Amino acid sequence: MAMNPRRIDSLSEDERAGIIDRSAGADVEEDVRPIVEAVREDGDDALREFTREFDGVEVEELRVKENEIHEARDACSDDILEAIEHAAGRIRNFHKKQVRDDWSERDDGIEVGRRFVPLSSAGAYVPGGGAAYPSTALMTVLPAKVAGAERVIACTPPPVPAATLAALEVAGADAVYRVGGAQAVAGMAYGTETIGAVDAVVGPGNVYVTEAKKQIRYDDAARIEFPAGPSEICVIADETANASHVAVDMLAQMEHDADASAVLVSTDEETAHQVADEIEERISKANRDDTMKSATSEILIGDLDECVEFTNDYAPEHLSIMTDDDDAVLDRIRNAGSVFLGTHTPVAVGDYATGTNHVLPTAGGARLHGGLSVDDFVKTTTYQRLTREGVEELAETVTKLARTEGLEEHALSVEERLEPED
Repeated sequence: MAMNPRRIDSLSEDERAGIIDRSAGADVEEDVRPIVEAVREDGDDALREFTREFDGVEVEELRVKENEIHEARDACSDDILEAIEHAAGRIRNFHKKQVRDDWSERDDGIEVGRRFVPLSSAGAYVPGGGAAYPSTALMTVLPAKVAGAERVIACTPPPVPAATLAALEVAGADAVYRVGGAQAVAGMAYGTETIGAVDAVVGPGNVYVTEAKKQIRYDDAARIEFPAGPSEICVIADETANASHVAVDMLAQMEHDADASAVLVSTDEETAHQVADEIEERISKANRDDTMKSATSEILIGDLDECVEFTNDYAPEHLSIMTDDDDAVLDRIRNAGSVFLGTHTPVAVGDYATGTNHVLPTAGGARLHGGLSVDDFVKTTTYQRLTREGVEELAETVTKLARTEGLEEHALSVEERLEPED
């Protein structure tokens, strides 16, 4: 593949928009809708039928038995189990710091407060289909458990790898089901004879999983964190950056799938060309399929203001900053899912073990969302309590506003509290 660095100020509006717009993709809404409706209507029968059709697997017992999970853990090597436990500890500790305390304040007979209440249940979608993603099992189940959800379940396509089951056990999943795709999302949202409905469905997946999450959200069947699409990275680099480190971080995201995106915005032309050469050389030597060759990659050059402006417009899932003053650049970033600072911070460490969550918004979603967190499994309730003194303090304000809006009973509900007590 040939990579030709371009200057940011040379891009036409259409060229710039073409790089920033990653929303294009297969429109599967009409394909997914009947799957969701079938699961909603037919429950377990529909789950088994779609698993047979899409995964080529006959499933009688949808729920993975506890002894199967224990056996899977025993089948994992000590090294893998140690890695899972280590990552789980860091992820758990990071998310514990996100838990917020209830608060209240009192003044002039008026007490107001806010409570943070965990959702009763949550469902984690863990991709699979033969591939093992124990890291995603940890990233999706642990925040829900830390938040205090009473029941946290997981769905993952069959056959389920041993490492995934081991990670789900370590994370504390209360139940695991061998079902994947859009049908799994629908099963968790609406419930079936075997799978109890949950309040939130989270986790990454393919376009069908993502579309199913959109549909259950629109139906108010369950909360979702955000639709998550193909992986992506943006790197801001100057002349101090190590070109090899920049290149390998970009390639690490490009290897996910052919729809992945990788962009470098550099203040230094020489660095930009070094990275381009490095990527081309590494891909030519890679003994693998054409996934990385098909992924979208761009190398752009501009001054720091242009690089920062472009990055905020791009709103990347992963942002790597490799500059002389990383903190100064970070202070100017508004839109990014997760940020990796300095040459010794590959994105892969966040994917697995720093403790930050790797379920992140893509396709510009970082303009509106942060990564998966404890907050996705918590709802808030406000409350107030007034004494007679408090009613007197607010009465004039409330009655004037209520009558301005033509709501006489609202005003009277306050005034009657001020009538003399018998």
